[in-house]
Amino acid sequence: MSMKQNIEIDGHMVPFRASAAIPRIYRLKFHRDIYKDLNALEKAVGDGTEESSNLDLFSLEMFENIAYVMAKHADPAIPDTPEEWLDEFNTFSIYQILPKLIELWGLNVQTDVQAKKNFAQLTGK
Repeated sequence: MSMKQNIEIDGHMVPFRASAAIPRIYRLKFHRDIYKDLNALEKAVGDGTEESSNLDLFSLEMFENIAYVMAKHADPAIPDTPEEWLDEFNTFSIYQILPKLIELWGLNVQTDVQAKKNFAQLTGK
């Protein structure tokens, strides 16, 4: 089961999708572990303000890649590279978008855990 959410970026509503396929897509495209990257970003962003964050250029690139994969998963018509996709926007605030993506990912993981729990109860495993 996947979770989908529209998030406003630069005045446009952009669909994002989280599903069990995201870690694989992210790993194949960027050769990185999305769980580790999301955890690192969550820690680096602090309380969500520029003053408290510990974000560097690599963190920003991880965020852009995660956002791109989740957007491309929701809308296959999105360009084939993060650079082309990001070029569609004038501004792209990590402090506004990242918490929403983390929340969407958390809802997806929570739904997946609940589904496994229900399956185990049904099957007695």
